[in-house]
Amino acid sequence: MTAELINPIAIEQGMRFAIREGGRTINKNMDRLKVVIPKLRIALKAYEATLLNNSCQQILQAVKGENSLKVIGPVPLPTKRRIYCVLRSPHVNKDAREHFEIRTHKRLIDIYKATETTLENLRNLDLPAGVDMEIKNV
Repeated sequence: MTAELINPIAIEQGMRFAIREGGRTINKNMDRLKVVIPKLRIALKAYEATLLNNSCQQILQAVKGENSLKVIGPVPLPTKRRIYCVLRSPHVNKDAREHFEIRTHKRLIDIYKATETTLENLRNLDLPAGVDMEIKNV
């Protein structure tokens, strides 16, 4: 069997070709190869900026061990402010109001040429309870 690839996903040294089949990259000997993901985008959200910054540092430390990776970020996105206006007392004193706000801080981290071990390291991270992490394959 011979196969030509237009865009090879992953090729190790000494191999003639690699084909993509069923979500995995395999060679002619049916050995599993190192799958390379072109770009991962990690979106982080939190109500507290300090928790968010600490989580970004944890992610960068987890990814730092691999040499072939290129990491861009954390890129701060605009903070979303939701303001709520509440009457101080019902039925009287319409002019007496209180304002409350919730700030949602956001950060983006892009990882280029990520591997499966990178994804495993990211999945095994223990982030604080107030931080929401979303990983996208872009």
